[in-house]
Amino acid sequence: MKTLLELDAVQARYGPVQALYDVSLTVGEGEVVSVLGANGAGKTTTLRAISGMVSRSGAIELDGKPLRGGPEAAARAGIAHVPEGRGTFVELTVTENLRLGAYTLKGRKVKGEIDRVTAFFPWMAERGNQRAGTLSGGEQQMLALGRALMSRPRLLLLDEPSLGLAPMIVRDFFATVRRLNEEEGLTVLVVEQDARIALASSVRAYVLEVGRVALTGTSAELQGDESVRRSYLGY
Repeated sequence: MKTLLELDAVQARYGPVQALYDVSLTVGEGEVVSVLGANGAGKTTTLRAISGMVSRSGAIELDGKPLRGGPEAAARAGIAHVPEGRGTFVELTVTENLRLGAYTLKGRKVKGEIDRVTAFFPWMAERGNQRAGTLSGGEQQMLALGRALMSRPRLLLLDEPSLGLAPMIVRDFFATVRRLNEEEGLTVLVVEQDARIALASSVRAYVLEVGRVALTGTSAELQGDESVRRSYLGY
């Protein structure tokens, strides 16, 4: 399998505070890979380092090319980042939020991309004029995902998508992610505290502990190892 994303000995810090220590990981093209760990383990910082949102060192490559610069450079390289807390533009309508996700498109018709995205989320087409701030938490999370998909990313970064959502909504969200992976070959790196749903939805996983990779393996291996589940995954 071709490697799409590679991190080699990545370190990251917030001012004087170091948050990542020599984190190395790979994501193959077309894979769904999860990053697990407790609060403060460095999961969110890993995604921020990839997107250029935090001071970093070490090597980060997308499709064999170095990733440099900030979030705009990452977006233009083909990375879409759905942050923790969704980041929906609450004063704008559903359709306006989707259009904002298309700013990197060149020569494509935005309406065609809206049609493509709303095929995965039919309610967005029906409620395109509804203000995003009036949506439920689950709908806002789906809208954030839809907005990210508008740019046709090569790599989707998802940060704690289950946060604050009911279990049934979380299952629907991850089912949509799996469908996108299967039907469009979308590559996904997901940070998630709910280890069960993350492992059920990914092929491989990395477990972070205090800014370092403590463990890696296939999702099936990690699910099947009782000592790993107790020590690192909390169930």
